[in-house]
Amino acid sequence: MSSAIIKPMRPTAEEVYQQLERILSSEEFHSPERGRRFLEFIINETLEGRSEFLKAFTIANEVFGRQVNFDAQNDPVVRIEAGRVRRALERYYLVAGQMDSVTITIPKGGYRPYFEYADCPPTPTLPTAPVGSAPSTEQDETERSLPRVGRPIRQQLMGLTLGAALLVGATSLHVFLTPTFSLFGNDPSGTSPIIPSEPRIIVETFDGGGLSSTAANLAHGLRDEIIGKLAKFDDIVVIADSSKTEERSQTAYGLEGNVQLDGDRLRLAARLVRQSDGVVIWANNYDADVRVQGKLEIQAYAAEQIASAVAEPYGAVFRADTDTIVQQPQAGSADAYACRLAYYSYRRSMDAQSHQAARDCLQRATEMFPKSAASWALLSLTYLDEMRFRYKLGTSPTPQTLELATAAAETAASLAPNDARVLQALMLVSFFRNDIDKALQAGAAAYAVNPNDTEVAGEYGLRLAMSGKWASGCELISNVVNRGVGPKGYYEIGMALCALMRNDIQAAELWSRMSDLEYNPMHHLVLLSILGAAGKTADAKQEENWLSAHAPGLMKDIRREVSLRLQRPEDQERFFRGLRAVGIAVEPAGQG
Repeated sequence: MSSAIIKPMRPTAEEVYQQLERILSSEEFHSPERGRRFLEFIINETLEGRSEFLKAFTIANEVFGRQVNFDAQNDPVVRIEAGRVRRALERYYLVAGQMDSVTITIPKGGYRPYFEYADCPPTPTLPTAPVGSAPSTEQDETERSLPRVGRPIRQQLMGLTLGAALLVGATSLHVFLTPTFSLFGNDPSGTSPIIPSEPRIIVETFDGGGLSSTAANLAHGLRDEIIGKLAKFDDIVVIADSSKTEERSQTAYGLEGNVQLDGDRLRLAARLVRQSDGVVIWANNYDADVRVQGKLEIQAYAAEQIASAVAEPYGAVFRADTDTIVQQPQAGSADAYACRLAYYSYRRSMDAQSHQAARDCLQRATEMFPKSAASWALLSLTYLDEMRFRYKLGTSPTPQTLELATAAAETAASLAPNDARVLQALMLVSFFRNDIDKALQAGAAAYAVNPNDTEVAGEYGLRLAMSGKWASGCELISNVVNRGVGPKGYYEIGMALCALMRNDIQAAELWSRMSDLEYNPMHHLVLLSILGAAGKTADAKQEENWLSAHAPGLMKDIRREVSLRLQRPEDQERFFRGLRAVGIAVEPAGQG
C-alpha cells in the first residue's frame, strides 16, 4: 500500500511570510506604503497569535499613528484602508498571483487575514447583515472573520479577466444607452419595462510614449487604476475591452490619454470624447516628478482625479448628458437615468420648478422601475429637501414629508444596501431624524464604498462637522472644496461654519461670502451670525433685512432650524451669540 504526503489544512507561518514577501515585491500589488504597513501588521499579529487585538483602534494607533482619542465610529481610516488592501490583493491574484500556492485574503467584516492553499475546496460564507442594519461593532467584526469566512479569491473569480472582475457588478443589469435616450423597453413578453440604461464609458489603451518602458508601464498601470476607480460609480457602465467593435459602436463616451516622460518630469494627459460626434467634453493634464513621487502613488492620484472628474454626480458625463436633455422629462417618459439627470440639474438651479420636475420624474421612475435603487435614493433626497430647503423652495413640509423620505431611503437600502448613493440617503434622513449614530455609520460606510465620490465625501464631512466632529468633518469638506465640484458654493458654507467654530471670524466671513448666498436662505443666516461675531453691525443689518424680506418664516423659527443642523448645544450657542450681538432675538431652548 503506497503512502501519500498529506498536505496540512492551512499554510505554515513560514509559507505565509514567503507569500507576503512575494506580494509586497510585486509591481502588480497596487497599494501605497501605509497599505503595505497595514497588511504586514495584521499578518504578523495573526501569526503571532494576537488576532483578537485586531480592532480598528489598535490598527489606527500602531499603523497610522492616530492618538489615544481615536474614534473608530467617526474616523473611517482603518475601514477605508482595509477596503483598498482587499482590492489590491484581488488584483494581485488575478494578474500576477494566479499560480501562487498560498492565498491571503481579508474577509469583509473584520481585519483578521485568512490564509489557505490555493487548491483548498471552497468554504461556505456567512450570511451578510440584514438590509438596513447598522454596521457591526468591532467585536462582531472579529467574530465574523473566522477562517471559515470566504473562499479563495482565485476560486471566487475563476475564469474572469481583470477587466471582467472589476466590471461584473456594474455590467450585470445594463442596457444600451442610445444617442436619442430611448426611455423605455419591454421584456420579451412585452409586459414589463426593462432596467434603464446608464452612460457607458470605454477606457481606451493609454499611449505609453514610444520606447520608454517607464512611461509604458505607467500608462498600462494608470488604465487599470482608472478602470478600478470608475467601476465604483454605480451610475455608469465601464467597458474595459476596447477590442469589441459592438461595444464601441454602442458606447456613449471614450476615455483616452497618454503618458509622456521628460527626464524626471512626467505628464499624464487624459480626455473624454463623445463617441457620437467626436467632441472632447473634458480634458486635463497631471504633472509629477518621479524623483519625489513613486510610480504607484502617481498612478493612484491621477486615477482618482480622472475618475472623479468624469463620473461623479456633477462630473463631465452628467453635465454633458444634462445638456443633451434640454427639457425636463415629460410625464409618461421617466427613464431612471434621465430622472437622475433631472435631480442633479435641480440641485444646481435650486428652484421650485426644477424641484417639482425632479420629484415627479423620480416618482414615475420608481413606479416604472421599482428595482432601481438609485431612483429611490434620489427620491428620498428630493423629499428631504422639502424640509431642509423649505425657505428656498417655498415648500410646506409636514411630518409625513420626513416619513416619505425615510421610506424611500429604506426601500433603496433593501435593493442595494452597499450602494454609496443609497447610504448617502440613509445618512441624511437619519441625521434629520436626529438619529446621529445611525447617520454617521451610514456616512462612514458610504465613504468607504467610494471615497472618490465627492458628493458622498462632502455630505459625510458636513454631517461629521455638524455633529461636533469638527476636525475630521472639516478636513473632508476642505478636500471637496479643493476639487471645485458639487453645487456652486454649497460646501463653502461648511467651511464658513468650520472657521466660525474655531473662532477664526475673518476666515469665516470670507468663506461665507464665497458660498452661493442664493442657494439657501440658511447661508444668509450663517453670514449674519458671522457678521455679528465680527461686530459688523451695518453689514449684519443688510443680511437681516434680506432675510426678513425673503425668508420671514426662518427669522421666526431660528432655533429650530439651527438645531436641526448643529447637534451640540454648545455649537448652537456659539452660533446664536453672533445673532444676539446684533439684536436678533433667539427663543430659549424648549420654547416655541
